[in-house]
Amino acid sequence: MPKAKKSGKRKRFDYNQDRKKMKKKFLKKCNPRIENPQIRNAWDDKKSMARNLQAMGLAFDPNRTVPIKKKSLLGEDRETKASVNMVTKPYVLNQLEEEANRPEKDCKTLSSDLIEYAQYMIREHSDDYKAMARDEKNYYQDTPKQIKRKINEYKRCHPEHYDAFISSLAAPQPMVQ
Repeated sequence: MPKAKKSGKRKRFDYNQDRKKMKKKFLKKCNPRIENPQIRNAWDDKKSMARNLQAMGLAFDPNRTVPIKKKSLLGEDRETKASVNMVTKPYVLNQLEEEANRPEKDCKTLSSDLIEYAQYMIREHSDDYKAMARDEKNYYQDTPKQIKRKINEYKRCHPEHYDAFISSLAAPQPMVQ
């Protein structure tokens, strides 16, 4: 069998490589960036992952932390002992709980074109979705259900804007003489 092409080549030191950069690159791959700021700030690089998480009060192995009832043949149920460890950084757990309890904001918005489209359809046809589907401004040939869904999305994302628009439609227009 033939040998691989460069297998017998002598290894030479490469003076053009920056060993410091190479080591940093290697360490960056080995220790990936932790996304959560609370955990990142409390992390100790000298400890293992299990020890770090244990110090923060987080579970490394959920099978060990949550006790499981084991059934025996004799009929007695025994609970496996969950390992009780000392939490030295409880503030991390408190910050994570606080962050999880914050209400999530609905930040979804609609494009101005879609808002204009919904307003035009409501202005011209009020609640008649079949007429909206036949309208000449329905460029994308939306079905009545699709138009209804878009208008409901407009109502949900911009409720104040929608209420102001409906009240302006309901108000009688002053006659100009």
